[in-house]
Amino acid sequence: MELRTINTIRMLSAEAVQAANSGHPGLPLGAAPMAYALWAKEMKHNPHNPEWHNRDRFVLSAGHGSMLIYSLLHLFDYGLSMDEIKNFRQFGSKTPGHPEYGHTVGVEISTGPLGQGIANAVGFAMAEKHLASKFNKPGYPVVDHHTYTLSGDGCLMEGISYEAASLAGTLKLGKLILLYDSNKITIEGDTSLAFTEDVAGRFDAMHWQVLTVEDGNDLTEIQSAIQAAKAETEKPSIIIVKTIIGYGCPSKQGSHKVHGAPLGQDGIDEMADFLNMNDRAAFEVPSDVASHMKTLVESLSNSEKAWKQNFEAYAKDYPELAAEYESWFSGEAPMELLESEAFWNYSETTATRSSSGKVLNVLADHVPNFFGGSADLAPSNNSDMKKRTSFSASNPDGSNLHFGVREHAMTAIVNGIQAHGGLRAYGATFFVFTDYMKPAMRLAALMNLPVTYILTHDSIGVGEDGPTHQPIDHLPMLRAIPKLKVVRPADAREVSAAWYIAMTSKDAPVALILTRQNLPALDGSSREALKGGYVISKEDSKVDLVLIATGSEVSLAIEAQKALKAEGIDTRVVSMPCQEIFDVQPESYKKEVLTKGVPKLSIEAASTLGWHKYACDAIGHDDFGHSAPANQLFEAFGFTVENIVTRAKKLL
Repeated sequence: MELRTINTIRMLSAEAVQAANSGHPGLPLGAAPMAYALWAKEMKHNPHNPEWHNRDRFVLSAGHGSMLIYSLLHLFDYGLSMDEIKNFRQFGSKTPGHPEYGHTVGVEISTGPLGQGIANAVGFAMAEKHLASKFNKPGYPVVDHHTYTLSGDGCLMEGISYEAASLAGTLKLGKLILLYDSNKITIEGDTSLAFTEDVAGRFDAMHWQVLTVEDGNDLTEIQSAIQAAKAETEKPSIIIVKTIIGYGCPSKQGSHKVHGAPLGQDGIDEMADFLNMNDRAAFEVPSDVASHMKTLVESLSNSEKAWKQNFEAYAKDYPELAAEYESWFSGEAPMELLESEAFWNYSETTATRSSSGKVLNVLADHVPNFFGGSADLAPSNNSDMKKRTSFSASNPDGSNLHFGVREHAMTAIVNGIQAHGGLRAYGATFFVFTDYMKPAMRLAALMNLPVTYILTHDSIGVGEDGPTHQPIDHLPMLRAIPKLKVVRPADAREVSAAWYIAMTSKDAPVALILTRQNLPALDGSSREALKGGYVISKEDSKVDLVLIATGSEVSLAIEAQKALKAEGIDTRVVSMPCQEIFDVQPESYKKEVLTKGVPKLSIEAASTLGWHKYACDAIGHDDFGHSAPANQLFEAFGFTVENIVTRAKKLL
């Protein structure tokens, strides 16, 4: 019956791809046995409660093989209907081309860009280890689960995989298990074209346990390997499962032609003959398979029942910890602090990275489940929590994370931490290195994950480090990502607003764009920054001109306002720390702030791309920077009162 169930997974996967005339049948056909062995025999989950906190997590890093997980979700009764299987890759279906978190029940994280799923899985495992160290007590394994990820050859060609795997080995994430579908085929052909390394040797060097399954169709061998991986608690494990891509279709299996194209009806018919599945119609689950799966699913619920009984006893013996556990998983923000006068009482002249560090540490006293860190730049990012220790293999209770110089992996790991639940995750680095982070930031936005990015050294103000480290195009790049809130505060009080936005966001990531150089405290800055844009310095009577600025340029705009006033030009200064939030304000408010019919000039030390939706003209910098002291660069590139006055008068 197990083989028949596995072959049902294969047939459903191939039929869905055929119906869509699009998709990747090769991986589901080859990997079906390992997926079944895991889900049916070794993975702790309850299909009737996909949100159970202590479930094992499964990440399909090779997301193109999505029909594998959709077939599993249907057969394991997660509520994914056969109609959804039939509508694979169709508009509005719950079975999109790659798995999407929050869209399809049972999908733990969005995958598809290869390698990111492995890094997400590292985040899940880090979250589990930290939460376990906090909440578990003798006899009460409240947090005790594994993270499994299934990858292909393509995932292991991506650099992010090794960034993340290296960190996982260092942290001794013994509950992380990687199932490697080693079929030696990619889109272009045999992996020998571009991928001949010793994968086992490389993972061994990164302090992983390496296990090999010679026959990817041997359920006993696969299950034994998974059990051996679970038994190793000091190292993450990789199980190299040697499979045949497209197995079950003899005329096409083992070829790159079966990787990303439908088999054709002839291929489907050939599969049915080869797998002895001719007694079923297309998209049909045979009655004996359905009966087998019903019994199996009923047994899977026992794990959660036992956990609930254990948690009830835990709550009696450790009521404060149990209450804290519930609080951590609630995701609620510390509103009493955020609404307090003290939270907004920052009026010092300092770099916004410094004021951010102070606010972070105030928050850390009230948000015990903060879990984050930097890509080897914490002293510069001001991103460490001073009263907390560092998370490590020997100190899982620590909550300051050290990602090493691994910006891409850091961002994907943070996604995994946040998606796991129970923790509030953040990552930090220099703003210019969002070049490395962007793919994972995009996925965080796609998944509505409220992670926070602390991004410092935000402009040509980086100075002597030169053009390689001076972000120019990065603000418009991030603003182009849907749902991501990009906040560039002008002073310490606006930093409080930025963190308020980050802490209260429930469905979107937030990027804090912070300066290296000191900025003055501004008299007009206020909670109004929470609206994304507001009048920070009013005109005297009738508005002749509006200056719009962000970050370090707001104080410059206020100085230019004074100079313009001396020439009889009544000017308003608008601080716009977050375009995304301003854009969703009522039209009446936006018109009130920007004053319809009045010339507008934007000022921002970055590319001018995007500013013309607000302003008639834009002062920015549309070329790379130079290596020189920051004040010289601002003057050379026109960020001066004199240039603003000249450009403003031209508009008038």
